[in-house]
Amino acid sequence: MFDPRKHQARPDELAGRVIAITGASDGIGRAVARACALHGAQVVLLGRNAKKLEAVHAELARSPAPPASIAVLDLEKAVARDYDAVADALLERYGRLDGLLHNASLLGTLTPIEQYDVPTWCRVLHVNVTAAFALTQVLLPALRQSQDAAVLFTSSSVGRHGRAYWGAYSVSKFAVEGLTQVLSAELEGITQVRVNAINPGRTRTAMRRQAYPAEDIATLPEPQSLVAPYLALLGPASRGISGGSFDAQASDRSVAAAASAADAPAADAAAVSAASSSGLTSR
Repeated sequence: MFDPRKHQARPDELAGRVIAITGASDGIGRAVARACALHGAQVVLLGRNAKKLEAVHAELARSPAPPASIAVLDLEKAVARDYDAVADALLERYGRLDGLLHNASLLGTLTPIEQYDVPTWCRVLHVNVTAAFALTQVLLPALRQSQDAAVLFTSSSVGRHGRAYWGAYSVSKFAVEGLTQVLSAELEGITQVRVNAINPGRTRTAMRRQAYPAEDIATLPEPQSLVAPYLALLGPASRGISGGSFDAQASDRSVAAAASAADAPAADAAAVSAASSSGLTSR
């Protein structure tokens, strides 16, 4: 049975692949971008904060990794022409896309539905679901050009079983699970594009701190310790696997009982992002 958590990637496992990652400036997105690059991929760093993206790019430039590129845009504010510009620039530069990780998310607030702020609700659903859909849609032509492409959405345990007060975030992750299944079914048998979702679990990120401000962060794993299942799901190890929803960490029932959140969301709220009308840049 395929278990991406057990994957041990070869040093050159992603050589020759082009992989785009949203929320690449911090947290899990940054860790996965670095891991993909160090395993041979040309990464496209997508994020809203140009300065942070440039720092990641500079770090990769100092490593043996292939050249990376940057595209800057805020998923909350992007319009159709921004998405189109990114897709056009990516196709022009690389000719295809072999992997797309939707890592960027917004948490919103932990509030009862009865009291949930409507504009905040709309922002969370837009960034976590609609923007991910829109970016996937415009990049599908590039993904179809690949002989072995992977789309990976970020889910959460609260997107599989509803939890009180998680409001828009929980609902958005249920939608992500549905989007994964629908898109996978549509592409199966007619393309080489597979579609899966991953639940990062409890991780030392800004979003986790936002959700659990009193939690001892020393008890949480670092993002870089979770990259193995991402490499598996974005690379050749998951060929033929589509429509699944996987966990990046083993279930820890004792922690779950203590914290009521063994797999709380771990994407970085500071990395709500995608790509801009400025296209792709290398530095």
